Amino acid sequence: MTKIKLTIAYDGTDFHGFARQRGLRTVQGTLESTLQRILRTPVEVFGSGRTDAGVHARAQVVHWTQAQGPPADRYPYLLRRALPPDIVPIEAVEVPDWFHARFSVIRKTYRYCIQRAPVPDVFTHRYTWHQPQPLSLEAMERAAAVLVGTHDFTSFCAVATPVGDKRRTIYEIRLEERGSYLDIYCTGNGFLQYMVRIIVGTLVDIGQGQLRREIADILAARDRTRAGRTAPASGLTLWDVQYSLESP
Repeated sequence: MTKIKLTIAYDGTDFHGFARQRGLRTVQGTLESTLQRILRTPVEVFGSGRTDAGVHARAQVVHWTQAQGPPADRYPYLLRRALPPDIVPIEAVEVPDWFHARFSVIRKTYRYCIQRAPVPDVFTHRYTWHQPQPLSLEAMERAAAVLVGTHDFTSFCAVATPVGDKRRTIYEIRLEERGSYLDIYCTGNGFLQYMVRIIVGTLVDIGQGQLRREIADILAARDRTRAGRTAPASGLTLWDVQYSLESP
């Protein structure tokens, strides 16, 4: 058996998320059906994590195993011809048997893009959140610094998140300006459902002066209602996934 690691980018606007769902268009389902046509056998694809409906990816990583089939370096070419245009294969390599697209991850980075111009840009609206009101970047950066480290992020995830342990480690939250765009990069060892979007929504509420609670108090409360709003999916992109180079 050969294990193939594939890096893909996708526009999540017209997908019901990454994970396979019966009767719905998803990234995983589309990949599996396409690979099945190429290999003429059912294929199960494993991803580095699930992106929600409307969330994009610049570098999502998946893997599958095959008893026979094309060599790894052929897959980007074959899949570009077979996949819809909103999924783009970037690179494929053969990996050791111990590698797992999800369980071998050591760091993930998401980028959230906010557009601050008075009028939204029709050519970027699928990938941004339009917020024309003034933002205090200084207040947002102070709040973001408190989130760095290992914390219980119950206040910053969906109430229905099906995970018992909500402790996660954030290594960095970085704000970068690009003209009228504000990019918020969030790097951690893993993220809970809606976690990055709630962090961004909370930072925006703080930057606009609509939320005056201390971040430390919000974390300690372990109560979703204490944090700010959930930013829309459109601005969120899975930016980078990093792996250990050695077997665990």
